Amino acid sequence: MKSTMQDGPLLIKGIISHGEWLYANKKVFTVTPDGVQEATFYEISRRAERLAAALAGLGVKSGDRVGSFMWNNQAHMEAYLAVPSMGAVLHTLNIRLFPEQLAYVINHGEDSVIIVDNTLIPLLAKIRDQIPTVRHIIVNGPDTTGALGETLDYETLLGAERPGFEWPELDEREAAIMCYTSGTTGNPKGVVYSHRSLWLHSIAQMSANSIGICESDRGLLIVPMFHVNAWGTPYTSFFSGAELIMPQMFLQGGPIIKMIRELRPTISLGVPTIWNDVLHAAESDPEADFSSLRYIVAGGAAVPRHMIEAFRDRHGLRLVQGWGMTETSPLGAVAIPPAGTPREQEIDYEVKAGRVVAGVEVRVVDDTGEVMPRDGKAIGEFEIRGPWIAGAYYGVDAPERFHDGWLKTGDIGTLDAEGFMVISDRSKDVIKSGGEWISSVELESRVMAHPAVFEAAVIAVPDERWDERPLCCVVLRPDATASAEELHDFLAPQVPKWWLPEHWTFLESIPKTSVGKFDKKVLRAQFALGEFSVTTLS
Repeated sequence: MKSTMQDGPLLIKGIISHGEWLYANKKVFTVTPDGVQEATFYEISRRAERLAAALAGLGVKSGDRVGSFMWNNQAHMEAYLAVPSMGAVLHTLNIRLFPEQLAYVINHGEDSVIIVDNTLIPLLAKIRDQIPTVRHIIVNGPDTTGALGETLDYETLLGAERPGFEWPELDEREAAIMCYTSGTTGNPKGVVYSHRSLWLHSIAQMSANSIGICESDRGLLIVPMFHVNAWGTPYTSFFSGAELIMPQMFLQGGPIIKMIRELRPTISLGVPTIWNDVLHAAESDPEADFSSLRYIVAGGAAVPRHMIEAFRDRHGLRLVQGWGMTETSPLGAVAIPPAGTPREQEIDYEVKAGRVVAGVEVRVVDDTGEVMPRDGKAIGEFEIRGPWIAGAYYGVDAPERFHDGWLKTGDIGTLDAEGFMVISDRSKDVIKSGGEWISSVELESRVMAHPAVFEAAVIAVPDERWDERPLCCVVLRPDATASAEELHDFLAPQVPKWWLPEHWTFLESIPKTSVGKFDKKVLRAQFALGEFSVTTLS
C-alpha cells in the first residue's frame, strides 16, 4: 500500500521562501569597525536573488563550485542562500588553512569563482597563481591592493541585477555545500552536503531536545561559517526566524563581551577556546553582562568541567556542550540532562559529550568491529549513521572511515543506556601506557580547573618501560605562578595514580588548528625536536 502524502523536495530554496515570508522583518547584524550594519531577512533574500543572477551571468552553471573566503557577515549569508538555490555548490574555504592546503582544497574542489572579503585579500593573494580553475574573483568591499589581479566588485555586480531570480527545481539529493576537514592528518578531505541533509539538519537543530533554536532567539554566531556551515545555524536561523549577529573578525573575549552587552543575543555558539577567552576577559570587565543569554553552546572539542561551573557560578549562565564533526553536519549529540535530574546532578551530564539526537544512530565498536554494550563502561570507537551523516569523502577513497553504512568517527569512549556519549580521546591522541588507556581529555579538564592555569594540553611521549606516558603542556594565566609539583599534587586526588603525568612543560601558548582546537600533532613534533623544557618528577 502506497502513501497518499505529498512528496515535494527538501531544498534550500524552501528555507528561503519560508524565512522571507514569515520572518521578513527579522534581522542579520554585521559588526564592522565603523559600527553595526543591519539587514532584514527580506532584504537578504532579495540580494541573494541578485547574487544568483550575477553568478549566472558569469557563467556559473548547475554543479559548479563557488568558493567563499569570508568572515561571518551578511554577504556570506547571501552566498549561503544564493549559490545552492541556483543549483551550484558553495565551497566554504577555511581562512586559517596553510597556503598549500588552501590551494589544494580549491584545486581539488575545482572552484570556478571565489567570493572574498577585502580584508582577506592578502591571504588569497599568496596562492592566486596556483589555482587555475578559478575564472573570476569577486571582492566584498573595496579592493585597493590589486594583489589578486583583475577582480569584480560584489556590490557593483548585485547593483546591476534585479531581484526575482527564479530558483530552479532541483533533486533534493544534489550537492548544496562542500566543506573540507581541517587537515590535521594529511590533506583536508571534502564533505559534500545535500539540500536534503541540510534541510533535515535544520529541523533537528530546532528541536528542544537539541539546540532548540526558535523565533524568539537572536544568535551570536561565533563559530565560523567555513567550519561545518557554522554548525548549520545560518539555515536554521532563516527557517526558525531567529536573528543573527555576525562578528566578522572580532573574535576575542573583549569584543565578544561588548557584542553580548549591546546587541543582546539569547544564544551563542563557539569553540571552547573562545569561551575560555570570554570567561577570563569577563573577570576584568565590570560591565560584562550575560543576562540576555539563555545559554551558550560549545563544541568542536571537549569542554572542561570547570568552564561549565565557572559560567554557571559566576554569571548564572548555562553552557551546553555538543558533539559532532565535519562529516556529521555536525549535529550528533547535545548534553542536555534527562528530565527530572536533580539540579546538583545536572553537571554530571553536562560534562559528557552529549546525548544522541533524534535522527542519528550511534554505537561503540572494539578493534575487531564487535559492537560493545551501551553500559557506560565498555570502551571503543564511536560509529554513527543518519540522514545528515557523510557516506563518503569527495573524490577520495577512505574505506578505513566508511563501512556498511557507518562512519567511523575516530573518537574513543563509552555509550550508556540513556544515549549519553563520553569521549575519552581521539584515537590518534589516546595515551596507551602499560597496556591501559589514559584519557588526555580528562587530564586536560582537571588541570585547567587549577586557578593558575589558562590552558593545558596533554600528549603521549615515548617511555621505555610503559610504552607511552603523558606530558602535560601548560599555559599559565597572566601574573599567575604554579610549579609542576603543585599541579601534580592538585591533580593527584582526582585521577588514578598511574594516570598522573610525571612530565610537565610550561609554554607561552598552545598551538591551535584552523578551527581552534589544540594542535597536538604540532606539540608532538615540537617535543620530538627537543623544543620543550621538560620537568620530570620522580
